[in-house]
Amino acid sequence: MALARVVLAAGRSVDLTELRMSSTYGGLLEGYPCKPLNDLRIAGLLRSAERDFPGAPVHLITPPREYPDQYAGAFGPVEVLPAVTCVGSFRSEALDPAHDRALYRSRLTVVWFQPTPRVPSGCDAAPGLRDVSWERLATDEEL
Repeated sequence: MALARVVLAAGRSVDLTELRMSSTYGGLLEGYPCKPLNDLRIAGLLRSAERDFPGAPVHLITPPREYPDQYAGAFGPVEVLPAVTCVGSFRSEALDPAHDRALYRSRLTVVWFQPTPRVPSGCDAAPGLRDVSWERLATDEEL
């Protein structure tokens, strides 16, 4: 059973089967949000998504970055990502029309950031999530 169904801009419905949310800067004990820290955080998220969802392609929706402070510290200017980090496992009908619909499905793991801890649903999901090119990024698997 899916947690939610998201309708992509191309019209395909995809089911969110697992969602992991965390505070983007939860546990940050020293330093401040900056490009090197954010790049490390994103790279770590992608590695962990590949490990946690083996066999599924992983796609990052490029997050918006804000620069609220005009002064640079030792690691460059303050750079802030949205407050909530999301890793979602999505499933849909098979991509290849030759595949038996009862035996195949397509899947994709998506990493994205959003301002609030809200489960995406329907046509109300964030535009970046709705714009995912499922046919180009997802892969078919046999059940």
